[in-house]
Amino acid sequence: MPKPMSSQWDFSGELFPRQAGRRVFSVSELTSDIRRLLEKQLGQVWVAGEITNCRAQSSGHVYFTLKDAGAQINCVLFRGDPVADRESLRDGRQVVLKGELTVYEPRGQYQLRVLAVELQGVGALQAAFEKLKLKLAAEGLFAAERKRPLPPFPRRIGLATSPSGAAIRDVLHVVQRRNPSLEIILAPCAVQGAGAAAEIAAAIALLNQWSILPDCKLDVILLTRGGGSLEDLWAFNEEAVARAIFHSAVPVVSAVGHEIDFTISDFAADFRAATPSAAAEILTEAVFAGGKWIGQARGQMREALRRRLASELRHSHQLGQRLLASHPRRHINQRLQRLDDLQTLLCRCARRDLQKLQLAARHLGLRLGRVRPSQVLARRGEMLDQTRRRLREQAARQLLAARQRAAALAARLRLLGPDQVLARGYSITLDAASGEIIRSARATRPGQPLRTKLKAGEVRSIVTD
Repeated sequence: MPKPMSSQWDFSGELFPRQAGRRVFSVSELTSDIRRLLEKQLGQVWVAGEITNCRAQSSGHVYFTLKDAGAQINCVLFRGDPVADRESLRDGRQVVLKGELTVYEPRGQYQLRVLAVELQGVGALQAAFEKLKLKLAAEGLFAAERKRPLPPFPRRIGLATSPSGAAIRDVLHVVQRRNPSLEIILAPCAVQGAGAAAEIAAAIALLNQWSILPDCKLDVILLTRGGGSLEDLWAFNEEAVARAIFHSAVPVVSAVGHEIDFTISDFAADFRAATPSAAAEILTEAVFAGGKWIGQARGQMREALRRRLASELRHSHQLGQRLLASHPRRHINQRLQRLDDLQTLLCRCARRDLQKLQLAARHLGLRLGRVRPSQVLARRGEMLDQTRRRLREQAARQLLAARQRAAALAARLRLLGPDQVLARGYSITLDAASGEIIRSARATRPGQPLRTKLKAGEVRSIVTD
């Protein structure tokens, strides 16, 4: 009988037979193996690139993408990782990152866990900056007690900057607008490139020499330039500039770069301004504010009178309202409304406390799950062994002390015993028949046999009279 042909829809057998030696991974297993392989083979790496799509979460973690011309990689900086310069993570920044390559398993994507951040190309300059800063601080160049206050109404200032830079235009524009009578003495100098630090120091010294001339006294020296990279501002991080500021007899204001830029000259100066324009506004603030106040005095007086009148009207209105609010029904309604508010608040507090207790119970459950009974039993066993040893040692000490006390008592008993009395030459007389001790001669009778006990032996006798 011919064997019937099986249909392709016959599920009594396997439609796709299992191949021998084949292992089928789950997605989770495959992702975990990839993560372990990456972490084991690569470990910690240094990667350079540009930051993009940088976002800081409310949890404190920072997520961003590091890219170059051909590829990109996701990066994460966790809140708990002690990473300095995390504020330097901004879109468009060129950075060098140290991190661990890993896989975020829920999305199956590999990412870099950031462990260190360094702005690309400025690492050596930053290290030199910190070294010089520590050195000069130790010498007292940055001490707060040596910084001098700025004069409130300067009449003549010295300006050390480049005559062709944007900083001088900003300063002149602000001065012209706020205090045109302020006299400015310019000491031109280079503010960038080779030899700029020496020119800046020379300009500060030149302005000090000018200030000692008759009728040429300077109230303040403004040291300034516009923004730029760390390399562009490096002339203001030189030791020569810091020492020139320190030795200046005229107070020095440092306004270098933008608000986020800090240089050695900022720390050495008597005052640091965020920008050149801000420095000019600070130096002209008193005159500008005084003129503005004089110009606005009439309007301020009119406004003060209007406010006083409005205040009196409000006070009168409030008195009327208080008179209306004194009705008992209004007080009762307010108390009832307050009661409703308190009841709502009580229910909300009860729900919040219940949620806190539930959360604490879950945390305790997790902590209990992490406790290993074997380790607890091992610690309890060690404590039991230590207690057993201490008990044995304590019992041995107490037994030795008891034996010593018993020996002392036995020695005292032997000293009080009759044998010790006989040893000193005394004797004991007893009735030979009854063995009773004879304590008085009247207790004897003639012919009574006696026995006298000595230290060595005894003597027998008979009472004669």
